[in-house]
Amino acid sequence: MHKEITTQAKQKKDEREEVLKEIRQLENRQKILENKQRNEERKARTRRLIERGAILEGIFPLAPDLPGVEVKAFLIALSHLPGAAELAAKLPKSGDKP
Repeated sequence: MHKEITTQAKQKKDEREEVLKEIRQLENRQKILENKQRNEERKARTRRLIERGAILEGIFPLAPDLPGVEVKAFLIALSHLPGAAELAAKLPKSGDKP
């Protein structure tokens, strides 16, 4: 009888260890997937910034020679021109399909 209880206790302990191992594996997999998603989001943002910077440089040839502060001031000044607010309001919102 005592041997049966010991065997059952060992089985339950082994089962518990297996479940804990599986939980750790799933948690690690979740971390890996979250890191992968963050990486892809970062790459997408980097690509978007590079593309928009290239567009800016293509339209305003002096932009590459200006420091970032001056480019920002220039864009702010453009945004204050008559009609700029109306034009910006007509642009699709971020996440909207064109």
